[in-house]
Amino acid sequence: MKHATLIYNPVAGRHPARRERQIRDVAKVLRAAGIGVQLAPTTGPGVASQLARQAAGGGETLVLACGGDGTVHEVINGLVPGNSTLGIIPGGTANMIGKELGLPHDPVRAACELPAWKPRRVALGKATWESATPAAERPSRYFISLAGIGFDAYIVHRLPWSLKMGWGVVGYGIEAVRQALRYSFPRFRLQIDGAERQATFAVVHRGGHYAGWLPLAPEASVFKPGLTTCLFRSSSRARYFLYAAAVFLRQHLRLNDVELVVGSQVVCAAERPGKPIYFELDGELVGELPATFEIVPDALTILTP
Repeated sequence: MKHATLIYNPVAGRHPARRERQIRDVAKVLRAAGIGVQLAPTTGPGVASQLARQAAGGGETLVLACGGDGTVHEVINGLVPGNSTLGIIPGGTANMIGKELGLPHDPVRAACELPAWKPRRVALGKATWESATPAAERPSRYFISLAGIGFDAYIVHRLPWSLKMGWGVVGYGIEAVRQALRYSFPRFRLQIDGAERQATFAVVHRGGHYAGWLPLAPEASVFKPGLTTCLFRSSSRARYFLYAAAVFLRQHLRLNDVELVVGSQVVCAAERPGKPIYFELDGELVGELPATFEIVPDALTILTP
């Protein structure tokens, strides 16, 4: 590792004013370790993917992503398919993949440890959905942590930017309570490797945790093959408050209307036409059902402790 492009979100996290200082410190640490660093700040949605694609196309073998899950998600979608290695320096709100990999939360500490990390190949999830333009090619995106279908994607859809930036993960919790009292919990159908299921909320996991620290799918791992889907079936608002309590207590899998299903492909569609049912990837709102989620083996090289 002699050179790297460091893609970062200048406003990631709850304290954007100190972001630039952290990035300069990160670059200083990496350069002291013998890694030449080119800084590449993002300027808006989608820019991280463009920067990653340009770096990989220019022959960069190591691309670093510093920011939240959204920045990492975009960088991955700029690198895959390709041969560049990804290094993650956590620096956002939830940092799901950072927690999954056991990375230090502090960006400077992560930079200090990064030269000792080892490359490892991992599988990714891939979502494909219907294009808004008839006859156009179906859009698709990769994800490394999870895909959320239904309720949590609607929370992301409704979450005010000010609440996210001002309260971080707590802001998601506030909005979740608000939407639990308003959302209609429409049902959708799933085919997991051809087997029929129904749910009102589902999380298709690569990693085992939700929101970075809730073990929704305890046996799942980014280093294992396949997708693990956690299904919640009820349409009752009261039941969803019970779900939340059970998840916090790590007892959700004891409920008779919660199920984990392992497979390599998940096909989802709304049970009835009407209001859109959204899905998110790695915490980023992406699209609406119908959609297909599948595993892509041996997709990305990532640095790990």
